[in-house]
Amino acid sequence: MDIKKFKEKHKTVITLIAIITMLIALNLYMLWLLNQETEEEQDEIVTKEEIKTEPKLLKVDIKGEIQNPGLYEVTEESRVMDIIEKAGGLTKNADTSVINLSKKVKDEMVILVYSKNEVKKLKENNETKITCPAVNDACITNEIESPLIEKQTKEKTQSTGKISINKATIEELQTLPGIGESKAKAIIEYRLKEGEFKTIEDITKVSGIGEAAFEKIKDNITI
Repeated sequence: MDIKKFKEKHKTVITLIAIITMLIALNLYMLWLLNQETEEEQDEIVTKEEIKTEPKLLKVDIKGEIQNPGLYEVTEESRVMDIIEKAGGLTKNADTSVINLSKKVKDEMVILVYSKNEVKKLKENNETKITCPAVNDACITNEIESPLIEKQTKEKTQSTGKISINKATIEELQTLPGIGESKAKAIIEYRLKEGEFKTIEDITKVSGIGEAAFEKIKDNITI
């Protein structure tokens, strides 16, 4: 068979077959590219969904006037009120007037809900400002102040050079000889539970403060 004559005779058919072959190859290539882009988009969507569905978890300790006190695991968007509800709610004896219910929680946070009697003592002792024990991360501090009395207290301290064990803050108590942060907290917690000291000698009733410690600070304190 004469190939040259065959090509001339079937030139149109051969050209058509070549065009169809090229079109099929082009379509297959386009489909392959489209499939690659779709897989990349799906991977990106899965990654974003994984990030959204795995919020950071925090552990919070709640105690005091709560139905079910204990350690709870919550998300970083939770607030103090959410923890209270998660712990079964408040007892009938609870008083949240010095607790910031809207505060966002943080990891290792301690929430202490006081009783009505404890809050009453806090407010009775409030001549300058409410100071909750430092162990309570949800407590509202320095919300109620009397500028005039606070000024008078400072002036009295400056004139006498003595620290009031009934009014001093944790920071002020730590200026006393041998009184560190833990003992300062113990003094304030004692004031919260038992009320004001009647005499300077009463400070020895605080856990961790014995006669030896009292001898070091007795000339620097007043009630």
